[in-house]
Parts: sequence; structure tokens; C-alpha cells
Amino acid sequence: MNIIEILKVIVLGIVEGFTEWLPISSTGHMILVDEIIHLNQPDSYKNMFLVVIQLGAILAVVVLYFDRLNPFSPRKKAAQKKATFILWSKIILACLPAAVIGILVDDILDKYLMNGYVVAATLIIYGVLFLVIENRNKYRNFEVQKVGEISYQTALYIGLFQLLSLIPGTSRSGSTILGAMILGCSRAASAEFSFFLGIPVMFGASLLKIVKFGFNFSGAQVFYLILGMVVAFAVSVYAIKFLMGYIRQHDFKFFGYYRIVLGAIVLLYFGVTALLG
Repeated sequence: MNIIEILKVIVLGIVEGFTEWLPISSTGHMILVDEIIHLNQPDSYKNMFLVVIQLGAILAVVVLYFDRLNPFSPRKKAAQKKATFILWSKIILACLPAAVIGILVDDILDKYLMNGYVVAATLIIYGVLFLVIENRNKYRNFEVQKVGEISYQTALYIGLFQLLSLIPGTSRSGSTILGAMILGCSRAASAEFSFFLGIPVMFGASLLKIVKFGFNFSGAQVFYLILGMVVAFAVSVYAIKFLMGYIRQHDFKFFGYYRIVLGAIVLLYFGVTALLG
């Protein structure tokens, strides 16, 4: 194992932990960071690593919301357990579009879209969309204030919005939060439902990537993967708490501006690199 590689993995874990839950694209940021620090591993491993590391972030949601998402909790009454089962059925329904389409187009996405130019474009496009949607929402009263009020139909439509996140740089949380708000969900309900959707989606995506990689890990590669997930988990706990506190007082415009500025910087970086290269 190489100490420089370990430091790179820690950096990637920190980036993943912060960006997975903020609507600014964790995969996009990790592609960009890897373009700069260059994890010294085969492309097949890096493509798998950049997805599977997100399991650490997902586990943060499981831990923070465990009682709320646990339909077997002894502290819940029968009606609460039933409501939790209903919530899970809506989560699974919303995940079906991305699960089906994601499997079909995974190889195409890896081959053609996992690059900085695509990330830059989607960062800017969805940054603009956040500003447009939030300007529209300025005086809007959201019809759905809590996750439990989301209907099956709305859950399915949110799942269709999640398809957009298959394009790197879009942001899974960004596409689902935007979609949920367009459909009439409050910022808090949109964010929480997005968190919950990430659990089955990322477990499924990680399993797919590991199977495609073939379980051909060296000891160092196993260590890097586990280290990245542990770092992502620790940072995600903070990031989730930060985001839920932030949106109680603010809208998502800041993240829209951030995406636009970052996208412009990325385009400039790759443009200069191409000219110098």
C-alpha cells in the first residue's frame, strides 16, 4: 500500500461524503477530483470505486433514520409500522425506473459520459434549473409538507426524475429534489425522500459494479475501498444534518450558483488543458 494513494482515497471519501447529499453531484465531483489527483488504479477499478464508495454515505442515512425506516421497531404502534411499510413501498416504486434503465445503459454511460466535459455541462444546466425553480417557488405553498404525504403517483414521477441522474454531474439528490419540488413537495420532504431513495438505488448500483468488476481485488484495493466508505460515512453524517438544518432557513439557490460557477471553472480547466496538451 502507498501512503500517497491512501491520502487520495481519504480526499475522495471526504468529497463523496459532502457531495452525496448536497444537490451538486457526488459522482461528478469525484470524477473531477480524480482528474486532478489521479488515483493510481486501473480504470475498471476506478469506475467501480467511484460508485461503491457511495455505500458509506448511504449507510449514514440508514443510521440517522434507522428508527424511522424500521417497520419492525418495537417502539412503533401498529399504525406507525403500517405507515413505514407504505413508505418503503413508495421508495421501491420510485426506484424501479432507474433500476431498469440503469442496468440497460450502464456500459454506455461508462464509455461515453464519464468525463469532465459532461460533468461541467450538467453542473451548469441544473444549476440554472435550481435558480429558475426556486424563483418560481418564492411565494408558493407546497401541497406536500411531509414524506408520508407523498402519493404513489408522485413517488413514481420522482423516480422518473431520478433517471436524469444517470448522466454524470446531474446529481441524484439534485434531480430528485428538483423533481419533487416541481411536483409540489416541500424542500424538507423532497430532501428526505431523496435520502431514502438513495438506499436501494446505491446498494443496487454498487452490487452491479462489483459483479462487473469481478471480485478481482488485491488486498490494497479492498483496503482502499473500505477506507473510502468509512470516510464517506463519517462525513455524510455531518452533511445530512447540515443540509436539513440549512433548508429550514434557506432555499436551494446557493447550490444553483455553486453549480454554475464550478461548471464554468471545469470548462475553463479542461479547455486550457486541451490547448496546452
